[in-house]
Amino acid sequence: MKTLVIAEKPDMGRTIAAVIEPKGKNNRTYIEGERYIITWAIGHLVGLAEPDLYDDKYKKWNFSDLPIIPDHFRIIANAKTKDQLKVIGELAKRCNHLVNACDAGREGQYIFALIQQYLKLHQPVERLWISDLTAETIRDGFASLRAGVDFENLTLAARSRSEADWLIGMNASRAFTTKHRNLLSVGRVQTPVLALIYDRQKEIEAFDSLTFYDCIADFAQSESTYQGIWQGERMTSKEVADALAAKVKDKPATVASYDVKETKEYPYKLYDLTLLQRDANAKFGFSAKKTLDLAQALYEKHKVISYPRTNSNYVTEQNIEPMHKTLHMLKSTAYKEYAEGAKPSLVHVNNKSVCNPSKVEDHHAILPTLKRPGTLAPDEQKIYDLVVRRFLTQFYPPAEYKQHTLLTEVEGETFKTNVKELLFIGWKAVVSDEPKGKAGGKSKGKGSAGKDGEEEEPEELTTEPFQVNPDAETQCIEATIKEKNTQPPKAYTEGTLLKAMESAGKQIENEELRDAMKDAGLGTPATRAATIERLKHVGYIVMQGKRITVTQKGRMAIELIRHAGVDLLTSPDMTGQWERRLNQISKGEASNERFMENVKKFTMFIVDKVRVQRPVSKEAFGDPNDHAKPTKGKSTQKTERKASTAASKPESSTKDSNTSTALTLEPIGPCPRTGCGGSIIMGRKGYGCNHFKEGCKFVIWKSSLGKTMTDTMIRSLLSKGSTQPLSFKAEDGTTYKARMILSNPETGELKLERT
Repeated sequence: MKTLVIAEKPDMGRTIAAVIEPKGKNNRTYIEGERYIITWAIGHLVGLAEPDLYDDKYKKWNFSDLPIIPDHFRIIANAKTKDQLKVIGELAKRCNHLVNACDAGREGQYIFALIQQYLKLHQPVERLWISDLTAETIRDGFASLRAGVDFENLTLAARSRSEADWLIGMNASRAFTTKHRNLLSVGRVQTPVLALIYDRQKEIEAFDSLTFYDCIADFAQSESTYQGIWQGERMTSKEVADALAAKVKDKPATVASYDVKETKEYPYKLYDLTLLQRDANAKFGFSAKKTLDLAQALYEKHKVISYPRTNSNYVTEQNIEPMHKTLHMLKSTAYKEYAEGAKPSLVHVNNKSVCNPSKVEDHHAILPTLKRPGTLAPDEQKIYDLVVRRFLTQFYPPAEYKQHTLLTEVEGETFKTNVKELLFIGWKAVVSDEPKGKAGGKSKGKGSAGKDGEEEEPEELTTEPFQVNPDAETQCIEATIKEKNTQPPKAYTEGTLLKAMESAGKQIENEELRDAMKDAGLGTPATRAATIERLKHVGYIVMQGKRITVTQKGRMAIELIRHAGVDLLTSPDMTGQWERRLNQISKGEASNERFMENVKKFTMFIVDKVRVQRPVSKEAFGDPNDHAKPTKGKSTQKTERKASTAASKPESSTKDSNTSTALTLEPIGPCPRTGCGGSIIMGRKGYGCNHFKEGCKFVIWKSSLGKTMTDTMIRSLLSKGSTQPLSFKAEDGTTYKARMILSNPETGELKLERT
């Protein structure tokens, strides 16, 4: 009898067949040769059953039926791909051996396990575990197939992940939807991610910008000039700043200290999927999903990069020789200049910044393969270019700099200068947006965000020699004042959100600590893009250019969950720890039974908390037309589509109570309208009174007088009748200072008063 090989997708199956059975007969749904029959899934052919397949009563969403916790999870064939599942079953009857050739990762393992379970396949199983789809790798993979039992723990982790998501998603979504009569999607991973975005947006809205002034002095010696920034308490008065500038201008100065040290900047780590998605978002504006789709095409269709759904930035000893072969191949491509300038001796088994087997789990970092790229689509070429250039930088020496730090004193005032002088460009010559050599020139480097959001001291980057004589006569030849404003935290982009998801929301700059947090992130590299897309499709977030903004429905979802007392459901830390536990299960270091028991307890806790929550009005969720409809996909997504009608018909036990008008949120302040007695709360488009049904017409629109209003500004208007001085632009392009004044407390009308 023959061996049945089951790949994850048709293209992968045909690629494998071309290597192991090049003369095999193509039968449309499978390829048959002398030793092997190769067929394929089409993603998930089998999934967890919907609740109504356990009991008809679950067809209608009723709170009284919750929680739904099956003793044993049932599985069901995907109706759209059941014919292919039948093909696999028929082929399996003719074979006495199976090869799992699905993607070498947690989800690929689960796809095969569900097919095996549904079709009751009992043949011995071996596992093909490879990182790219080149012919050489496929041949090597079949020559060293691994025992299927070696991956039982990975199967347990995948099954636990799926069942945990089912329990939380089905029960929490039904609980909040039926209680509040609005379709609310809740999930083990998506809800903490939404909470990250919500919390950041609240920080931005609450931020109170402050105007301050920098004094920048120009110093001259006989053979050089340089600039310094005044060191002292932040100046918030322009008069004080002007006086300082006048005090030091045209006065002699002395160099109080001058420190020079040489530094090296080594190449960035090889790409894992998250780093690739972050770079593609920053450079090209690609969404996480688009980058994943492009990388998957480069892997599956073009076979020019290795397996992209990896969380590793390193390789093993076995990858070093293929990396050198790939470098040689690139000498005959458009990357010839960089490949010929590379130093192969820099990439070796003892270079721990490249080769670190202890940090490689399922798959090594993303690498270009030995296959030369043919014609790639423009966007595919952009992703391939990122991967190749990042790969090539590993064969280049570090960039070298001189770091100059000066303190200059004039009239008792101290000015600081930071200059970074490029000595040797090294690996940065490979990066397309870096200078190609020491052509000369200066640029102001951006400072990182400092306290209160303002930029820290800028750093001047120069490719020209920089030198100051600390003993030479020095003069302050000019002093200027620069007006600045403290900046709020930046809104998330998909790139920065991916970084936050990777470290479970923690702002970790240390690379080693960030690596350690990878096992405790929100989701996995393979699922994070889908989570972001999910939040878009259910109407919780929208994109404004690259910035992610929470909708009114998204705000209410988080506020309802937190007011229900199930804050843990919004906690990145907790969900990150669950992800770490799943990773431990995959290694045999933790019990899947204990994990699932904890998930079941948490599910019951959620339902109990929502049960006693007061319903809110439909108006609290904003305009439903602003929210995209849920998309087709996994079981929880299908269930929520069905819920669009069921959610509007909650069980009779809540009918008497859902006339309650609004969630009791903390008000911004009292309504200033005479005799109203209401409170000002934030709505979808503005700040209005919660007595609007009683006839109060007070409202301040979120976009007023050319400014986006914040909670802080509204509080100031309600309590003082005005805001602090703000910067505005006149029609001629000049800026001026003015306060917003609450000119009519009956309606919320505003006006400007120049300061």
